[in-house]
This record gives sequence, C-alpha cells and structure tokens, in this order.
Amino acid sequence: MEKVSNFRDVSIPKEWDRKGLPSWTYKSKQLLEIEKESLFFNHWQLICHQSDLSSIGDFLTFDLCNERILIIRDNENIIRAFYNLCRHRGSRVMANKKGNCTAIVCPFHGWVYNLDGTLRGASQPKSFPKFNKKDFGLKKIECEIWNGLVFIRLNKGPQKSVKCLMSPFSEELGNYKIDKMVPTDGIWTQRTEVNWKSVRDVDNEGYHVPMAHPSLQDLYGKNYFDEPFVNGISKTHASFSGKTARNWSVKNYKRFSSPASHLPDKYKNSWNYFGIFPNAVIAVTPETVQFYQEFPISTDLTLLRGSIYRHKNETRQQRVARYLSNRIDNHTVAEDVQLTIWSNESMNSKSFEGFYLSDLEYGVKSHHDHMRRQIPILKIEKQPDEHLIYKLNKEMLENISLK
Repeated sequence: MEKVSNFRDVSIPKEWDRKGLPSWTYKSKQLLEIEKESLFFNHWQLICHQSDLSSIGDFLTFDLCNERILIIRDNENIIRAFYNLCRHRGSRVMANKKGNCTAIVCPFHGWVYNLDGTLRGASQPKSFPKFNKKDFGLKKIECEIWNGLVFIRLNKGPQKSVKCLMSPFSEELGNYKIDKMVPTDGIWTQRTEVNWKSVRDVDNEGYHVPMAHPSLQDLYGKNYFDEPFVNGISKTHASFSGKTARNWSVKNYKRFSSPASHLPDKYKNSWNYFGIFPNAVIAVTPETVQFYQEFPISTDLTLLRGSIYRHKNETRQQRVARYLSNRIDNHTVAEDVQLTIWSNESMNSKSFEGFYLSDLEYGVKSHHDHMRRQIPILKIEKQPDEHLIYKLNKEMLENISLK
C-alpha cells in the first residue's frame, strides 16, 4: 500500500483497476434518471449558508434535478426546507429566486402558508369541501445546518447526518469559523454543455494542475496533495510555494494574504478543498470559504453553482486578498470548463477506449467506485439496451442485498 498524503491515514493499493466509467454512462438518459434518484436525492446537498437567510422571512428557491426547493427562515428563527409546490394545483409558491416575506402566498390562486409551511388558508374556502388544514401544509424536506452551511436531502440515503459524514474534518474546518461568515456576491450559477460526471472527473484530481492551471501552479508548485474519497468525503491540501510568483494575481495575493487571527498557523499558508459525494466541494483559504457543485439538467447539460463567504469584520487587506484569490479562481474555473468539454467530447468518439488513470488520479477512481456501489450497472462495460437499464440495475441491487 502507498500512502497518499500526510493528512489522513489514506492509502491506495499498489495494483488497482485504472479504468474509469465506460463512455456509455455519460450519454444514457435512463441512467441519468437513476443517478438523480440514487445520488442527488439520496445524498446530502449543500444549498447555501445560514447568512444567506439572515432575517426572519428571508427565502431562496432552487431547482434540483427537476424538483423545486424552497429554503426559508421562519418566525422561530429556524431555517426550514420545503418543496416549492402548492398543495392545491402544484404551482410554485415562490416565484422569485430570493427575497423576504411575511407569509408564503401562492401566485396562482392565492393559497396562503405560514413561514413554517403550515397552511394558513385557501382562497375562497367555501368553494371547497371542509378539510383539515394540517393535511395541506407544504411538503417538508430534511434539512441540517453544519458549521453554518445549509444541507438538504430529499430521500433517506446511505449517509447518516451531515455532522456524522463530515466528522473526520470537523475539527479542521471548525478552525475557520465558517458559521460566523457572511455572503460576498451571492450565489452564482453557470451552465455548461457536458455531462455532470465530466465536471467531477476534472475536479477530482490535481494531476492536470501543472499543465492546465498556470496560476495554481505558481501558487502551489509541487505542494499539492489529493486524497481519494473515503466514506463519502475527500480532501485536497495545497500549501503555498516558497518560490517567487510570476503571475501578477498570485504574486500580489501572497503579498496581501491576511489570515484571520483565530486561524492556527498550519492553515495560514494553504488552500484546502473538501469533497462531498457525489457533487460538492467546500474550499477554504486564509480569508474565505466557498462551496461549488454541479447538478445535471440533461445528459449533456450541467448547472454549475456556488458562493463565496467572508469574515464579517473583514479588513481592507483581507478584502484585497479576496479580490486577488477570486481572480485566480476565475481563471481556474474557465480552464476547468474547457477541460470538461474536451473530456466529455471523447465519450462520443468510437476511437476512445476509456480512462487509464495515474496514481495521481486515484480520486477519480474512488469517486467512480462510490457511484458503482450505489448504481451497480455502472460496472457493465458494454452499453445495455437503453430500455433495460433501469430493470437491470434493479436486479443487480437485489442480488447484492441477498448476499
């Protein structure tokens, strides 16, 4: 066994299957529906930070794989999650992306809900038979706040609580006081014409950094360590290079970087990335925390989404450092988007025989293995008949449960 890094007791086998997922898995519409249910609905999804909903009545809405989500802070100061779906005719009860309200009023027929999701009343109630309002509240969604970050889960899945899932990193991330941070420019979104897995494949390895990301290479040099996914989480540690930077943004970021006083010395000169299966990353710098993620819209269209948060009492120097780190990040995102396009294109080529992974890409392998455990049909190399994919996967799951 070979040790991956010095930050967790994580090893990779000397001999392992260096193949990634077969190309058909990036094109199958029926498989995508299985992925939505088994991966995106059954696992915790990071939606926002509690400071995005700072006042009673603050809300935001979001579409997650065709399901409409509403997050709101109620009169008891509790952040709650509901399906953004009126119990009358299924309209969106909140049409705006974000805002503040004293009650939830459906724009279709005017049914009114309290901030805790209970039904206050139907419009023209005499036109309905008598019914119990308790039976017609908004449908609740499981919600958990961890370190100030708001997670939801649509179905019960293999993971327990977010607190349990993230426990190996709780002490380290606790040093950043994420729960005390506040938004910068709000939640951003971007669409890219690739399969969602191509986005994750690029992000799950640092082997490409020296060639594809000159700014990051200038910042880190060889001080970049990837860990594989273990029990649904992973980590990448990148400490600043001791060499003089050539890139303008990197050179000045190192100059102005101003870690918070509460941050231990060992984290003051590094950027760290914490992966959450299947599709999210929490990234921390000495000045900020951000999350980014991807959600499938179709087999060849993906929504990228994220947000950056800062210290509430940010100094002028920290603001300058944040501006410079954003410049570095923006270049990196653009470079990664292009890499995902090129990688995804190969899945349509008859000449491409699939991934052959380096030890430095074991994070891709471990992420794929996590998916294979949830969706066993991903183990099949040759594409099955499209109309049989759901049936075959179900049979494979049943066979696993019988063993």
